[in-house]
Amino acid sequence: MKGHADRYLHFLVLEKNASPNTVASYRVDLSRYVAFLEKRHIRMPDEITEEHAAQFIVALRRQGLSPRSITRRLSAVRGFHKFLVGNGLARQDPTETVNSPKLARVLPGVLSREEVDDILQQPSPLPRDQRSLWIRDRALLEVLYATGIRVSELLSLRQADVMAEAGVVRVFGKGRKERVVPIGRSALEWIERYRRECRFHLQKRGGGQDVLFLNARGRPMTRMAIWKIVQQYAGKAGVRKEVHPHTFRHSFATHLLEGGADLRAVQEMLGHSDISTTQIYTHIDREYLKEVHRTFHPRG
Repeated sequence: MKGHADRYLHFLVLEKNASPNTVASYRVDLSRYVAFLEKRHIRMPDEITEEHAAQFIVALRRQGLSPRSITRRLSAVRGFHKFLVGNGLARQDPTETVNSPKLARVLPGVLSREEVDDILQQPSPLPRDQRSLWIRDRALLEVLYATGIRVSELLSLRQADVMAEAGVVRVFGKGRKERVVPIGRSALEWIERYRRECRFHLQKRGGGQDVLFLNARGRPMTRMAIWKIVQQYAGKAGVRKEVHPHTFRHSFATHLLEGGADLRAVQEMLGHSDISTTQIYTHIDREYLKEVHRTFHPRG
């Protein structure tokens, strides 16, 4: 079974162009699934029954995993079995009748416009040896809010992806799908200042990386570095909500819809393949409308 799992992971990389993060997650999930099967002396795909698949879900519940975590693991297992059937390695898919746990619809955290402004104003000059890194931080935060891109997309942005004259950035999303997202004047101005006053010096330290945002050693930044930057400036701004990089994405979408943007346009900018994923932001918008009604209506 481990050999079949490895073939599926190679398929994800070569045929589906899956991101390294997706492949790494699936590798962990499938290794646990294979270990579960091996404990039951199952060596071949056609030995796996619907009952085994259901027992695997029960085992995950007993481990105390959340419904969302179980659903993610089940997604990896479903994809694996579809691959086996599609390549003639198994006659049937034992996960077809296994239901995913019901997920509570959790609305993502969103910043108000004022909170976003407060956070964006926080970067300021640092000690002399790092005096220009605050410009990078400001440019980075501006891009997160101006485009609503994911952290992984931000980290992979290259200089040529910023098309200032056209007012857009080229983004490579999940599965390396390309899309073009508008970017505002403020973000472009900060990118230009970052390039002029900061990036040039960072690039010399790191040997000429083409990635737009570089760390103090001139190398591409990491997810953790972005997370720490967001946490730092949200704390300095006195924002008491839980704020992480994805919060800027949620705020981007919500503020567009509050301003009257078309849902399909927001879907395109976010890079959602299914509009139902984008529709969660319409629920946030309704909460905003209800709050406006409560605040300003005479009988609210």
